[in-house]
Amino acid sequence: MSYQIELRHLKYFLAVAEHLHFRKAAESLFISQPGLSRQIKEMEESLGVKLFDRHNREVKLTHAGLYLKEALAKNLKNLDDILHHAKLLEDGKEGLLNFGYVGSAMQKIIPELLLKFTKNHPNIVFSLKEMDNNKQIEGLLAKTMDIGFVRLDKVPRGLELEPILKEPFCLVLPKNHPVDASNFKTLLQCKADHFILFDPEYSASYYEKVMEIFDDHGFSPLVSHNTIHAGSIYKLVENGFGVSIVPKSLQTETNQNLKFIELNEIPQRTTLSLIWNKDNQNPILGKILAVIH
Repeated sequence: MSYQIELRHLKYFLAVAEHLHFRKAAESLFISQPGLSRQIKEMEESLGVKLFDRHNREVKLTHAGLYLKEALAKNLKNLDDILHHAKLLEDGKEGLLNFGYVGSAMQKIIPELLLKFTKNHPNIVFSLKEMDNNKQIEGLLAKTMDIGFVRLDKVPRGLELEPILKEPFCLVLPKNHPVDASNFKTLLQCKADHFILFDPEYSASYYEKVMEIFDDHGFSPLVSHNTIHAGSIYKLVENGFGVSIVPKSLQTETNQNLKFIELNEIPQRTTLSLIWNKDNQNPILGKILAVIH
């Protein structure tokens, strides 16, 4: 008997391929297990290809099944995006753009970009999510994210990286710290302090650059806390748990319990970069890249 493959067959196949368990896949799809098995059998007969090996309740993908899983996962995501974009157009929206960003990008870069972009594109829907560099890489490769703002020197093949801001670091101190802008001469004045720094997982290259600062000053910092959020750093500093070093773009004037000293005399700089997947088919991505460029 010949069957016509429909979109539901592909989604059912991907569910089984993901779970490698028919009952669990059926539960995730809210259909019966016999019904799911029948749909997979129809798909295999229509293609003339065996997709799964079944032995004593164990389910494994065949070579053909593994290829199909990888290819469909990528292309069905593109199809879902196309259909979603069509729905947005029907609702009077031009489209959706998913942003990922490290915290410092939200201080100035992203708000200014969105204000500039929405002047000519007022009907774009934006999704904004703060996340570390690695999570952004994962999202861009999976195409669940369209554009990111990272502090990285290298990215995986397929991703484009473009520096947009090179800036100095700032020393962050609690308001009652004896060192301030008027008497600061060298980082050695803070040698005895505990340091609260961004976690190496935030960006290994960024962390290494900060460590270079300490190396150049001839001491190893007493690192008491690591975190991936600037807000956590500031809360710890203002409560006397230590001092910190952050990018200048994270400097804030709204917290009266903190003091910032720009480290302009040291050679180290940190770079904020734009990142995107060059295979991303979202039509809005090209428009916002044109504004940035």
